This record gives sequence, structure tokens and C-alpha cells, in this order.
Amino acid sequence: MKAYIFPGQGAQFSGMGKDLYDNHAKAKALFDKADELLGFSISKIMFDGSAEDLKQTKVTQPAVFLHSVILAQTIQDFTPSMVAGHSLGEISALVAAKVLDFEAGLQLVYKRAMAMQAACEKSPSTMAAILGLEDEIVENICKETPGNVVAANYNCPGQLVISGEIPAVEKACEMLKDAGARRALILPVGGAFHSSLMQPAEEELAKAIEETTFNTPICPVYQNVTTTAITEPAELKKNLIAQLTAPVKWTQSVQNMIADGATEFVEVGPGNTLQGLVKKINREVATSSAS
Repeated sequence: MKAYIFPGQGAQFSGMGKDLYDNHAKAKALFDKADELLGFSISKIMFDGSAEDLKQTKVTQPAVFLHSVILAQTIQDFTPSMVAGHSLGEISALVAAKVLDFEAGLQLVYKRAMAMQAACEKSPSTMAAILGLEDEIVENICKETPGNVVAANYNCPGQLVISGEIPAVEKACEMLKDAGARRALILPVGGAFHSSLMQPAEEELAKAIEETTFNTPICPVYQNVTTTAITEPAELKKNLIAQLTAPVKWTQSVQNMIADGATEFVEVGPGNTLQGLVKKINREVATSSAS
């Protein structure tokens, strides 16, 4: 059984999507439509912009989404047994599974990016990658740390990202190093994603999600919040809303997909980060990039 997985923010690179635009009429039409819907030429920034240009919040999330979704549309005989996406990638997965149409997906991603940016500006916050400790130790130290800091991304065994107020994250990093973490590295991000500090963004995005039509997917969607196979549109909506303040349980999602029969994971979008994480979760399964 083939599982298609979709990356999140951070996978972007200069020149992304240019080959699709040049070689597929359908891809060109979708990039042109995206420029029109967003009201600026995101395709030009993706193809010719610098790494700095691509870092802008209003660009990063739609750029990764567009690369993933348009690439999926160029795959011959695209018949996934199951799909999942990491954080932002969950919306790409919902479009690939035909829960959302292209326009609705892009509009939600753009609203998500702007709402998250506004939440970041409201309260100075950050994230940090913690390597070499068991999840439970990281969770317990976050609870013991003064201030607001939580486990945010369960990427693979021994790799967890924490999220919260800057002083709390810095203090937690010190305590985690003392507890034996191989690394505790503050990440160059604009805010505390997947924590309660994203509550204002969640409230804003909830309205947009509620007003959007969600269809029954063509295959199960393994969502970050539940980690299990979801096919009910109302449930997909509820979990997508909760995702902004809840942790991304990627390790558990991949484990459940394998338990449910996934034998190959195909990463659809820029980079190969998710393939690396899948291999660290279970080295026996096959991984590849969509082409």
C-alpha cells in the first residue's frame, strides 16, 4: 500500500516548481491561477526569488503548498491508499485526497499564514529542536519549566521540537541539556507554532474552515492531531482547526500508517525531510520522492 506524505514549512527552496511550470500545461495553469487568487505573483518569487524572499510568511506556506499540490496533480495514476501531511502539509494532503478543491486549499493556506503571522507578532515566541532524549523526558521538563513551553512536533524517535515563550524555551533548553540532550537548538522561526500561543490564529482560521466545503476523501487521511485514519468530513474539519495549537504527532501517524498496511511512503513536494523521518521511525519501509 502506497502512502503519500506532504511536507510543511521549511522545505522551500529558490527555483521550486519551475520545472513543473515549464513542462506541464496543467501545472502552468494552476500556478497562473494561484497568482490571480493571491493577487501577487507567487510563482515569480518561487522560481526566481532569493531564500530571503521565500522566508516571508505570506510566501512560504502557499509556496510549499503549491509545489506539493501541483506536483501531485502531475503524477500519473495518482491513487493513494492513504495520505498525511506535516503541519501545513496536512492541507496539501486534504487537497490531494479531494477533500478540498485547489482554490479552497490555497485560500485556507494563505489565511493560515497571515493568522499565524499576526499571532507571532502578538507575543514574542520561538521553537527549539531537541535531539537524543525520550519524548517523556522532554514532556516532563517542559511541565517543570516556568512559563509557557510545550512539546510541539514529534518528528521521529529522539527528535522532538518544543514551542513557547522565548525565556521559557531558553530555560527548557538548558534543563534538557542537563538531562542529557545531544542538542537543544533554538530554531530560526517567527513564533511558537503548535502551542497555545497560536490560539488567536486558531480562532481566526476556525471561521474560514467552518465556511469551507469539505468533501469525503478518496482515501483515509492521517491527521496530525489524532494520528489515525479519518474519512468523515466533519471530523477532518475539527482536527484541522485543532492542529494550530496541538502538537504534530508525526511519529505516531507514520507508525499507525505502517500498522494499517503502508509499505511505501512517497514524499510529494520540496525536499526529502519527511523521507528521512520515516526511515528513522521504521527503516524497513520503502521511501521515495514523487516525480
